[in-house]
Amino acid sequence: MERATYSVNIQPPCYGNLITVLSIDGGGIRGIIPGVVLAYLESELQKLDGEDARLADYFDVIAGTSTGGLVTAMLAAPDENNRPLYAAKEIVPFYLENCPQIFPQAKGPLASVVNILKALTGPKYDGKFLRKLVRGKLKNTKLHQTLTNVVIPTFDIKKLQPSIFSSYKVSGDLLIDADLSDICIATSAAPTYFPAHYFKNEDTHGNFREFNLIDGGMAANNPTLVAIREVMQQIMKKNPHFLPVKPLEYERFLVISIGTGSDKNGTKYTAKMSSKWGVISWLYENGSSPLIDCYGQGIADMVDYHNCVIFEALNSENNYLRIDDDRLKGHESSTDYATKENLESLVKVGETLLKKPVSRMNLDTGRYQPVENAGTNEEALHRFAKRLSDERRLRESKSPSSKNQD
Repeated sequence: MERATYSVNIQPPCYGNLITVLSIDGGGIRGIIPGVVLAYLESELQKLDGEDARLADYFDVIAGTSTGGLVTAMLAAPDENNRPLYAAKEIVPFYLENCPQIFPQAKGPLASVVNILKALTGPKYDGKFLRKLVRGKLKNTKLHQTLTNVVIPTFDIKKLQPSIFSSYKVSGDLLIDADLSDICIATSAAPTYFPAHYFKNEDTHGNFREFNLIDGGMAANNPTLVAIREVMQQIMKKNPHFLPVKPLEYERFLVISIGTGSDKNGTKYTAKMSSKWGVISWLYENGSSPLIDCYGQGIADMVDYHNCVIFEALNSENNYLRIDDDRLKGHESSTDYATKENLESLVKVGETLLKKPVSRMNLDTGRYQPVENAGTNEEALHRFAKRLSDERRLRESKSPSSKNQD
């Protein structure tokens, strides 16, 4: 089987000191929150390295699930000049413009009745606008054409197992080298919200594989661990791009993981409420889907819990930054309440989150607590931007292409 030709621009880790990972959670319209955070990070990199700096120039791998998968594609897919399709500052305007059409809201006094009927008869949204939008933006871009490595989880409902679309796997398995548009539509196909996505991918020899996919959040709503696993596999396979790194050398990882927020104020659901629920209420209750909220947030927290333990145990906690807000209120925690007022409220949530202190999960309570002397999330991103810039400069100075120019 022929090998794919990569368009990855970042110099590999073997020329530097770090392996850099960016991860973005799923969460529907709440993708606005990481959009705000990413815009700030990219602006800090631009202060150091010029206005043309883009996140894809600094991260060895960008991982995203569901709405995070869409953001990942926006940051890593090439435009006609072989630069990222979107600057990070363009993510929030993209969401503000398109979310009302992706998630059209039922209106009028019977809106709640309409939503319940939809929950009973099929997906809440037909997904036509989302599919048209994604295909229009990404066109025929393939997985192997991204400007840095990407990892986007989905879940194959026919096989009942995760299906991970990873740049690292393409050279050994061209049948996963699918269109980025298909991958984004699939990872966003949250049960009850959008239809499952079927497509068939074929190589030049006529071999093909069928995919029957739904939301990647079923497997990894927080894809940080999946991204680290993909890198670890390359290290164990002795990929020369990662030598001489050894497994468990977590001090070599620099990880930024961005959540999409949650409501842990204890007001959204209670045992008293849920004890009376049947199938319908678990799927639809007061504008949300409790079942999806529970598994999505549960998976995300377990990944963060694992990373906190591992990085701390290996004395590398300063290499792991998790930015999330677990105190969203009302419709802010909704996946799809795409009114103008709520979308603008999410922008403010992201801006406020930047000003909040760096927090880490308390491993006993599961709640975020400020880290002593770590400053605000803005200040942490400023520090991480400096480390990312230094790493990029180091790699470029040591790469063969740099020596040839000399």
